[in-house]
Amino acid sequence: MTAVPMLRPRRAAAGLLAAAVVSLLAGCGGSKAPGLGADPAQLVPGSAPLYLGAIVRPHGALEERAREAGRALTGAPHPYAGLLGVIRTPGSPALDFERDLAPWLGGQAGIFLSPPGARGPANASGGDYERLLSLLRAGVLGGGGATFPFAGARAQGAIVLDSTDSDSARAFVALQARRAGARPVTYRGVSYQLASDGTAMGVVGGSVVLGSDAGVRSVIDTAAGAASLARSQAYSRLVALAPRDALAHLFTSASAVGAARASAPASLSDLLQALAGSSPANVSLVPAETSLALDVDTLAATGASARSGLAAADAEGASALGELPGDAFLALGLGQARTRLAASAQAIKALTALGAPSGVSASSTGISVSGLLGAMLAPLGILTQDTAQARRDFQSWMGAAGIFASGSGLLDLRGAVVISSSDASASRAAVDKLAAALRRQGGVVQGLSLPGAEAAVEVRLEQLPVALVVAAGRDSGGKAKFVIGLGEASVTAALNPSSTLASSASVANASAALGEGLKPSAIVGVPTLLSLLEGLGLTEDPSIAPLVPYLRAISSVYAGSRNFAGDAQRLRIVADLREGG
Repeated sequence: MTAVPMLRPRRAAAGLLAAAVVSLLAGCGGSKAPGLGADPAQLVPGSAPLYLGAIVRPHGALEERAREAGRALTGAPHPYAGLLGVIRTPGSPALDFERDLAPWLGGQAGIFLSPPGARGPANASGGDYERLLSLLRAGVLGGGGATFPFAGARAQGAIVLDSTDSDSARAFVALQARRAGARPVTYRGVSYQLASDGTAMGVVGGSVVLGSDAGVRSVIDTAAGAASLARSQAYSRLVALAPRDALAHLFTSASAVGAARASAPASLSDLLQALAGSSPANVSLVPAETSLALDVDTLAATGASARSGLAAADAEGASALGELPGDAFLALGLGQARTRLAASAQAIKALTALGAPSGVSASSTGISVSGLLGAMLAPLGILTQDTAQARRDFQSWMGAAGIFASGSGLLDLRGAVVISSSDASASRAAVDKLAAALRRQGGVVQGLSLPGAEAAVEVRLEQLPVALVVAAGRDSGGKAKFVIGLGEASVTAALNPSSTLASSASVANASAALGEGLKPSAIVGVPTLLSLLEGLGLTEDPSIAPLVPYLRAISSVYAGSRNFAGDAQRLRIVADLREGG
């Protein structure tokens, strides 16, 4: 499922992708080891919908784990050096950490976006959220392509850097201001520098602040007593739950993801929405000696339009995973299909979109990741439509769901979506109803007699080189199942597997890696997945190619969830790193 560490998410393959974002500023490093200092969130306005905080001068075990994880994933001796570009304001030459930052930089830094409606020539919007996330992603994936995100009012917000030496900090700001051609201005009695392109910079409350004019003014407001993010109920609760050894964390308010998604069809914002639903969330990045972990902590969604995401704990997910074929290299237990299939489809598409460079799309001819995903996920879109008919025909009988893929190559590849049914007659009837809907979308449908199935059809969809088989039947224990598989053999494997994951070594390994008593709801064997992508010729696809170097550094990805006391829950995603990187 559902990371430099991980790609902003340095990609824990599929799930770890969300980690790359989190490491945005983490990685400045340095030989000094100051205390953590002040939390920059104390100067961030409480209305900020998106905030990324990091320990930028880690030391001791955390520093070593962060460096080793970054090197393992990137193969670079200085994996975070390119992130200095994020604080390089217009007109400045490349920054040198020891010369420009080490004399004054404290232990922590953060970056935030102003909410929609913030003052400024380009009020924050969904486009601003996505633009900022794209810039951050470029810094990690692009090998040094990170740039200052607030120049020219491209987005509203600011970067807040804790300082240990106010004189050196002011000297740094003064130098950057001269290079940017900025002039001094005053707001609420506080002097700062403003350039003609809207870039603002100054020292506020003892911290260096670089951002848009509106962003710097909002920091001044907060320093003067306005509500801060650090004191908001959701932020303070989630940060208190976060693991103590986290290197960085990404906080999003309940409204942030929806606003971000308004401007982009598939992106990091989509991934956050799939994970968190309409809940506030805090994603922590935790490096270890041989792995990277993401803890996605959320609070229960409230209100009439509340939506739970994949991070919400669901005990049925682990049970559904345990019923999947024991030889699966990819297995996802989704719990209640009626609420989780749509979010899972969204997350899968968003993960592949994370790697695609801006403005680059797959070829309209031949096989492509977008084409394959579009075809494979088309049936799920029909099953999960928010209509009265879909709820009656499909969702009314849906129980727990699982997705699996098995095999060692293209010739023996098996894969299916498996949904438990509470009404065998209704799920049998759903076979023809889904087939009719796919036919209306251009699919070629024909009846099929399949041993062990009570109803079955074969569907051929454009851009999918193998036929989908939709079938209803019963497993060896007599439980009614509805299956959408890649060919007949996949349906047979789903209904009557020779073994199941419940008693496999894969589940035992995943449980040990996750810790905290978590039962796995997702398992991915990355080398097998990568070899299949290579066999299909997809490693050069624009959405996959940037991820391949990081995928090669990962052996397995595991995920599991748990409830905390009260209304909080955690989804943990762990990427085991391959020995030798």
